[in-house]
Amino acid sequence: MTKYRDFGSGKSTGEKEPVTFKIHGEEFSCREELQGKTLLDLVARSSAEDPAEAAKTISSFFESVLLEESYKRFNTLLTHPDKIVSVETLAEISGWLVEVYAGRPEEEPKVS
Repeated sequence: MTKYRDFGSGKSTGEKEPVTFKIHGEEFSCREELQGKTLLDLVARSSAEDPAEAAKTISSFFESVLLEESYKRFNTLLTHPDKIVSVETLAEISGWLVEVYAGRPEEEPKVS
């Protein structure tokens, strides 16, 4: 067995497609690709026993994922007094984003 392996040049994981989501009538744009470490950090820190640390990690995740202009608007939305975004919705959005960036389908393929 060889004890050397070249993992390439760090090139793209495939064709880039826009990643967007919509909430309260606003569309938010995310990075087309994400560092694998960002996902690993999210998984490691969000399962921490300290709820404050887990919440901080989710906030940091959105900052890493959203394009700058979208992040500013998203952050403004999250503090709007009338347009409520629940914790459950934030968890749903972040879970969907993890699926997108990890390359996993949202639903299991249907057996024919």
